[in-house]
Amino acid sequence: MFIRFASAASAVAFAACVATPAFAAEADAVTTSAADETEITVTTEEPAAGTRAIAPIDLATANGQEEEETPAITVSGSATLTSDYRFRGVSQSDEGMAVQGGFTLSHSSGFYVGTWGSNLAGWGTFGGANMELDIYAGYKLPVGEGTLDLGGTWFMYPSGADTTDFVELYAKLSGTAGPIGLTATVAYAPSQEALGNAFPVGRPPNPGDKEDNLYLAGDAVYAIADSPITLKAHIGYSDGNPGLGPNGTSIAPTGTYLDWSLGADIVPISGLTLSVAYVDTDISEAEANRIRPNFATLAGDSISDATVVFSITASF
Repeated sequence: MFIRFASAASAVAFAACVATPAFAAEADAVTTSAADETEITVTTEEPAAGTRAIAPIDLATANGQEEEETPAITVSGSATLTSDYRFRGVSQSDEGMAVQGGFTLSHSSGFYVGTWGSNLAGWGTFGGANMELDIYAGYKLPVGEGTLDLGGTWFMYPSGADTTDFVELYAKLSGTAGPIGLTATVAYAPSQEALGNAFPVGRPPNPGDKEDNLYLAGDAVYAIADSPITLKAHIGYSDGNPGLGPNGTSIAPTGTYLDWSLGADIVPISGLTLSVAYVDTDISEAEANRIRPNFATLAGDSISDATVVFSITASF
């Protein structure tokens, strides 16, 4: 892994710059994966200069009308219809539509646990049924004026082969720089057979091989004042299995590659979000051809080329 982290030096530097704790306040993290359904706000507030040493009398409390306390455990969730399920720039639904949804249980201490699922097709089935089901858990804590999110995701493919599922750990640091919300992510999947290079390109099969995977990402969001529009930008770097795993797929299909996206969210009413995003990777046709026909739609088109993804999400 020391060699792998060295090869990703430029991407690490980018993520470090994004995560610089020159935050003015906390920001909502913007993410593109399943565990990114988890949003828990953890704040620390210090008394401002000149704040009264004794708080004013609360008339409601004085009259016996106690304020309703914030519950220790809250539930949040969402359901999404999207034109294409892109995971780190690569289509998991054969460039077709996908229905997704999940929910999260959050504790006031910062701990959370949840699940998220989506239908799949083609490359995205990862040797399993046409479904991805993720279970995640983590803990959020304040760091300076930002938030550190530590956790892990178990990627499951129900009814798949024994070597289908894998686990990935993640750390996310989020905060703000002026009006822009920033998030830096490091995700690492330890060596597992599901990520192994079982079918190296141009070499004999190597069943039982185990490989790890590193993903670095930076995200930025900007909410346009007095409007329901939020602008988003993302860049990610993958470093993992350069061939095909035991199930004929890989979460880093060409070994190392970049993915990026630019998009916008529109919230016409509370709880409803309309999204559009331009998504692309730097995977060339020559690289994609080495792992065809797996790395293509049924029509033979590349599943990592540029596309525009539309989605609608209802949340609670």
